[in-house]
Amino acid sequence: MLGVETSCDETGVAVYDTDRGLLAHALHTQAAMHAEYGGVVPELASRDHIRRVVPLTRRVLAEAGVALDTVDAVAYTRGPGLAGALLVGAAFAGGLALALGKPLVPVHHLEGHLLSPLLCAEPPAFPFLALLVSGGHSQLMYVRGLGRYELLGESLDDAAGEAFDKTAKMLGLDYPGGPALQRLAEQGRPGCVRLPRPMIDSGDLDMSFSGLKTAVVTALTGLPQSLQARADLACEFQAAVADVLVAKSMAAAERCGAQRLVVAGGVGANRHLRERLGAAAERAGIGLYFPDLQFCTDNGAMIALAGALRVLHGRGVEPWHEAEDVAVRVLPRWPLSDLAPPR
Repeated sequence: MLGVETSCDETGVAVYDTDRGLLAHALHTQAAMHAEYGGVVPELASRDHIRRVVPLTRRVLAEAGVALDTVDAVAYTRGPGLAGALLVGAAFAGGLALALGKPLVPVHHLEGHLLSPLLCAEPPAFPFLALLVSGGHSQLMYVRGLGRYELLGESLDDAAGEAFDKTAKMLGLDYPGGPALQRLAEQGRPGCVRLPRPMIDSGDLDMSFSGLKTAVVTALTGLPQSLQARADLACEFQAAVADVLVAKSMAAAERCGAQRLVVAGGVGANRHLRERLGAAAERAGIGLYFPDLQFCTDNGAMIALAGALRVLHGRGVEPWHEAEDVAVRVLPRWPLSDLAPPR
C-alpha cells in the first residue's frame, strides 16, 4: 500500500506491507515556511504539497525497494483538513491509481491517527480507549475494532492543540506553537501562576479549552515583562491542559472498563502530558500506548496502514480505474462517526 498524506502542512508518503510492516516513509514539514506568518497559510500549503509529493514518492519507493507498478493499491487522506491541501493528495493518488489500474483507498485522517500506535513494535490489542489530541481535535474514543469507534467526549470549543498554538502566539513564541511552548514551560516554576482547569469536574467526558486561553490573556495583563514570568505562565498552562486530559482519560477508562489507553495526535508528543498520563495509568493498572514520536504528527505511514487494513477487511476501496467518473473528491469536514465500519 502506497499512502499519501496532505491534509494540512505536512507532506507524508509511505509504503506499508501487510506481511512485512512499514517498509519506508518520508515526511516534509512546512513549519519553517509558515512560521513567517504565524500560522498555516492554506494556499501556500497547497502549492508546497504539489512541489513535494512526487519527489517524496520516488524517494520512498526507492528506499522500500518497491517498483511503482508492483504497488497493490494507493491510499490517500480524503479528510478532514484544508480543502486545497487535500485536493493535491487526492488528485495525485487518484492519478496514480488510474494510471496503474489499481484500487484507490480514501482514508479518514483521524482514523489514521487512531490506528498509528499499531505501527509500534508492541501494538495495543482491540478494544482500547483512545485519547485523540490532533490539531483541531480533542476527543475520547472507545475503539472496538477497525471502523468501530464510539465517541465518549470531545472539546466543545478550542481543542487542546489549538489552545497550545494560540497561547504560544500570545506569549510571543514562534510557530509551531506547541513545541515552542513546551520548551519555554520547562524553564517555568510550577505554582507561580494559577489558571483554571475548565470542566474538570463537569461529571461528563467533554472538554473545553477556550476559557483557559482567555485566562491566559487575563494573566498576561498583570505579568512582569520577563522571560521567567512568561515561562511560569507557560508551565501553568501546560499543567492545566494535562490535568484536564488526564482526568477525563481516567474517568473514561473507568466508565468503559478499558484496560488499554492509546494516545494519538500531535499533542501526544508533549513530554509533560506523557509523564502525567504514564503515572495515572500505572496507578489505575492500565496499559498505556503512544505512537513513536515520528508518527504523532501527520504522516503518510498512518495513512498507508489504515488503507491497508481497510483493504484487508474489504471496505473503503474505490476502483477508479473501472469508473467513468474520476472526479476528485475530498471532505474537509468529515465526522469520524460517518465512517463506515468494515464488513
